[in-house]
Amino acid sequence: MLDHIIIGQYVPGHSKVHRLDPRAKLICLMLFMVFLFVSRHPLSIGVALLIAVLAFGLANVPLTFYLRGMRFIAIIIIFTFLLHLFMTKEGPVLFTTPIVTIYLGGVLEGVLVGVRLLLLVIMASLLTLTTTPVDLTDGMESLMLPLKKVGMPTHELAFMISIALRFIPTLLEEAMKIIKAQMARGANFTQGSIWKRVKAFVPVLVPLFVQSLNRAEDLAIAMESRGYEGGEGRTKFRILYWKRMDTIALVILTLYSMTAIFTRFLM
Repeated sequence: MLDHIIIGQYVPGHSKVHRLDPRAKLICLMLFMVFLFVSRHPLSIGVALLIAVLAFGLANVPLTFYLRGMRFIAIIIIFTFLLHLFMTKEGPVLFTTPIVTIYLGGVLEGVLVGVRLLLLVIMASLLTLTTTPVDLTDGMESLMLPLKKVGMPTHELAFMISIALRFIPTLLEEAMKIIKAQMARGANFTQGSIWKRVKAFVPVLVPLFVQSLNRAEDLAIAMESRGYEGGEGRTKFRILYWKRMDTIALVILTLYSMTAIFTRFLM
């Protein structure tokens, strides 16, 4: 049930996306996320879809692995589509039933929001799937370096974000172990009403929360025993180098941003 969550996982590889500088990937992702919601024009959405397909193809991530991880995201996207389908009452009426009336505006709005969510998840997942936690931490710290001049602990902040992403698969794995242990004792998570299924997960959350605290304490003790004192005076074993491919990726996302801004005034 939770064994194919792809958020926070890393797939080793030597693809073009893997070799991109983490700073370039972070900047491109931020540009993509912001300007994906700037324009509703079909041209802007089509360019975003093309960029997502191109990035996925260059990343060489196994398609079967990715599709299994998208199952829960698909449920959210379908729910969002149905919500707009039933709640948006704009445009001509497509058909009417005794329960609900479907409008063309609801269908278009549901498709638009669903496609945006899908593209957003694909690009955000590619960041963690193609970037090691160490590179991700170094990239975030480098981008936040100007904030260090105003007293913000950039190294500690980037380290916390990286650790949080890294422990998502670990927590999901522990949740699966607890669920299997509860099922061996007679717990049922697949039958009954939605309320009963939610209540069945309560015995899972309590030990998972306790294990999370224990793991955090173990990690803190291990870091202290190794002399970790934050980012002050630390040197880098891996040096980040900005390459031509990083510039090309940034130019592509910049052109997409300009397209989104331009097409916003065409609607």
